[in-house]
Amino acid sequence: CFYRVYKKTSGNGSLCLYLGRRDFVDHVNSVDLIDGVLKIDPSDLNGRKVWVQLACAFRYGREDLDVIGVSFRKDIWVKRIQMYPPSTNRPPDTPMQKALVMKAADQGHPFTLDIPVHLPCSVSLQPASDDVGKPCGVDYELKAYIANEADNLDETIVKKDTCRLIIRKIQYAPEKQAAGPKAVISKQFITTDKSIHLEASMEKELFYHGDPIPVTVKVNNETSKVVKKIKITIHQITDVVLYSADKYHKCVLNEEFSDQVNANSTFEKEYKVTPLLANNKDKFGLALDGKLKDEDTNLASSTILLPDMDKKMQGMMVSYKIKVTLIMGGGLLGSLTTSDVTAELPLVLMSPKPAGEVSIVVK
Repeated sequence: CFYRVYKKTSGNGSLCLYLGRRDFVDHVNSVDLIDGVLKIDPSDLNGRKVWVQLACAFRYGREDLDVIGVSFRKDIWVKRIQMYPPSTNRPPDTPMQKALVMKAADQGHPFTLDIPVHLPCSVSLQPASDDVGKPCGVDYELKAYIANEADNLDETIVKKDTCRLIIRKIQYAPEKQAAGPKAVISKQFITTDKSIHLEASMEKELFYHGDPIPVTVKVNNETSKVVKKIKITIHQITDVVLYSADKYHKCVLNEEFSDQVNANSTFEKEYKVTPLLANNKDKFGLALDGKLKDEDTNLASSTILLPDMDKKMQGMMVSYKIKVTLIMGGGLLGSLTTSDVTAELPLVLMSPKPAGEVSIVVK
C-alpha cells in the first residue's frame, strides 16, 4: 500500500515528524486515529525528554496586532505523550506506522493520538485583503519538542528544538440523509382579502460543495397583484461561541429571475443555484473549511453535532439557509400596500467522502 509522506524537521536536526496524511475524518460518533512516527536523534538530548503534543486551538485575532501581550490563541484541548525515553506500554503499530518507520530507520518511534468527537472541525474566517499572518479560526497543531524542564506544560520551548505540522479535522457527508425540506407561506395584503401562497422545496437537505442545488418554487397568486420577479439567496451563518456571542451573516449567493406571476394565476418552476467560494473572495469574515498553507479550500461545511455535545467547545458553528423571495409589484399605492413574500429552507453543505477511501478509526 502506498502512503504519501509528510515530514517536518526541527531546526537542530534532532527531531523529524512523519505523517502519512494531514486530513483526519470526523465520522460524528468517531474520529480517525492519528498514527505517525517521530524520528529522534538522542545524541544531543543530554537527558532531556521528548514529547509529542496535539493541540486544538481557536485563533481570534492577528498576531501582528498583539502589542500589549494579549494572547490571540486559546487552546480548546491539548494532549501530549512522552516519546523519549520511550514507553514500553504502547499499542501495536498500524500499517501506516510500519511504512513510516521504514523512512525513519532505527531512530523511528511510532505514536498514536485520538481526537475526541466533541471537538470542532478545522475552519477559518476569510481575512481581509490587507491582513497578514494566520486567519481567525480553529486549527490543529501537531508538535514534537525537546523539553528542558521535567514536567512543565507552560515552559518556553526553544524554536530550534521544535517541529510542527498543521493537520485538519474534517467531516464528510453522512450516508443517510434527511428528507427534503419544504416551506409554505401565505400572505394577505391590505387592499385585498385574497392571499398569495408560496411553496419552496428541495428533494434533499444535504448537497456537496460545488454541485447545483435544485429548488422548486410553486406560487398560487389569488390576489390582483403581480409578482415581478423571483429572487433566491443563500446565507451562511457563523456563530462564534467560544469567547463571545458574535454571529456573522454572509450572503454567498444572490440570483434574480425575471419570471412573472400574473394576478389570479399559478406558477411552478425548478431553479438550480450553486454557491461557490470563487464568487465570494472579497467577503471578509466568510467561514471556510480549514486549509493547509495556500491550498484551495471551499465554503465551510455545515457543522454536524451529536445531541449531547457542548456547543461552546465548537469554537465556531456554521449553518446555511436558502431564502426564496417573491418580488411584488407595488400596485396603485406603491410599496405602502404590498411587501415581498419570503420562504426559508435549511441547507446542509458538505464534501463527499472520496471514493475508495479506507479510514483507520478509533471508537
